[in-house]
Amino acid sequence: MESNYNPYSFPNQKETLPNATAVLVLGILSIVFCWCCYLPSIIMGIIAIVLGAQGRTLYRSNPEKYTQASYSNLNAGFICGIVGLALTILVLLFAITRAIMNPDSANEYQRLLERF
Repeated sequence: MESNYNPYSFPNQKETLPNATAVLVLGILSIVFCWCCYLPSIIMGIIAIVLGAQGRTLYRSNPEKYTQASYSNLNAGFICGIVGLALTILVLLFAITRAIMNPDSANEYQRLLERF
């Protein structure tokens, strides 16, 4: 007769939410890259929002199963993903508007990049 008893396991031990750290990292990177790399920032923001929404739904369905710390990390990453996506869209719209209003600004930007 086999027993499933494990003397090293703790009863009622809570789990971390899946992808909580990944959501936090992607959300922060989305904010960091919103000033220079538009496409990666948009992709990271969207992934952080989607994974964060899934994790929040999972936590709300069974909150006693998961740790509060992992939910806090997931929530912070979800919010950072929203902020990063919004900032990226605003910066991109500003860059497009500036290029339309002042066509020479694209040439100035190119010269600036060539200096480095």
